[in-house]
Amino acid sequence: MNKIPNVVVVGIGAVGVEMIRCLKQRKFPFAKLSIFARTARDTDIDGDTYSIQAIDPKGFEGIDIALFAGTEGEKGAAVTYADEAIKRGAVVIDNGADFRLKDEVPLVVPEVNKESIRGHKGLIANPNCTTIQMVVALAQIQKRFKLEQIILTSFQATSGAGKKASQRLWDETSEIAEANRGKNLDALDKNASGDSDIFAGQIAFNVIPKIGGFSRDNYTSEELKTVDETHKIFADPSIKITSTCVRVPVFTSHCEAVYFKTKKDASLEDISRALKESEGVVFYEDSQSFALPLEAEGKDEVFVGRLRRDSFNKSSFWLWCVSDNLRKGAALNAVQIAENLLVL
Repeated sequence: MNKIPNVVVVGIGAVGVEMIRCLKQRKFPFAKLSIFARTARDTDIDGDTYSIQAIDPKGFEGIDIALFAGTEGEKGAAVTYADEAIKRGAVVIDNGADFRLKDEVPLVVPEVNKESIRGHKGLIANPNCTTIQMVVALAQIQKRFKLEQIILTSFQATSGAGKKASQRLWDETSEIAEANRGKNLDALDKNASGDSDIFAGQIAFNVIPKIGGFSRDNYTSEELKTVDETHKIFADPSIKITSTCVRVPVFTSHCEAVYFKTKKDASLEDISRALKESEGVVFYEDSQSFALPLEAEGKDEVFVGRLRRDSFNKSSFWLWCVSDNLRKGAALNAVQIAENLLVL
């Protein structure tokens, strides 16, 4: 792209707001920034007022880069309007799941496979937040030693399910705390009212081993994303991947315990060196050190710690990684793709 682009952010939920922040913080060079949503209105983001336009196909005239942060599915913004934007000359970067596994659509994490951006036909997909931080953590290990197996357990923040989900955590926590003020912990109400449309049960003071709907082989859709998307990003369907994805009572930042086995022989020192040299990774060299979700909130990197070898299996290791799911897991990754569009 050989000009300063006109940019639009489509959708102004949690991810859309974070996209605006990332564009501003990274001083992304746009000629004009627009925001589209279902209804026209003004909104305040970090003290700045932005005018939101009601989305309409004609609004994409003159747009060069369209960052879609809206809802998924057949009535979602990308399914409804992506073709309209592309037809008018825009490159669409979509944060949703609708196009990720289509053969003709690049699925991009810039630290891992930015070269695939060159093959786009007007549409580039952002991977799932859970997948993004894992592949950033494992990219150099895959490049140097090839991965044979990955076993993932994720501990995912409520913001991954949207603003209403985080509000649900706040409301339930407040309700339980107020109802049990001054009571013994043993008497805590374990049945605070919850929104069954968001979670499978109460999220406050609880964990829920189900994210998304159940699908093939009784894995959830979130778990299968980590398999299918990782295969596509690494261009290696031979990696054996299995996941358990768990929702936890945290507002922001996903945590992952990742077990992996390499095809080529690798020592703990080899893996440590690869992580130290990994783009986008902050690596805790002390094997007893680790990041917490609160520490990762608002940060751009993937934080990796607690690296250790499996005592019983050769070239097999564990690591712990944490990343802000709204930034690197969504908004930031999309903005990084847009940055690379300007130079590739």
